[in-house]
Amino acid sequence: MLINIGFGSMVSSGRIISIVSPESAPLKRIVQEAKDEKRAIDATFGRRTRSVIMMDSGHVILSAVQPETIASRLNNNQIDLEKGEC
Repeated sequence: MLINIGFGSMVSSGRIISIVSPESAPLKRIVQEAKDEKRAIDATFGRRTRSVIMMDSGHVILSAVQPETIASRLNNNQIDLEKGEC
């Protein structure tokens, strides 16, 4: 199942490990390391980074959508799957 992370960008919900805010110093270091190692995917389209999505592949995805919004979309898709609506 794909989750919209903003501006038409989608990620596989089954591969998401965590969705976090980029404000803390440790997260900023993780993002910088991912950029240096070419594991970062910038899906902000030039806007401010509001969430960092950690994937099971080691990739780090930057999104301009709030973490709560992405989590809500993820939860809504899980509920739809349980109901058999997808």
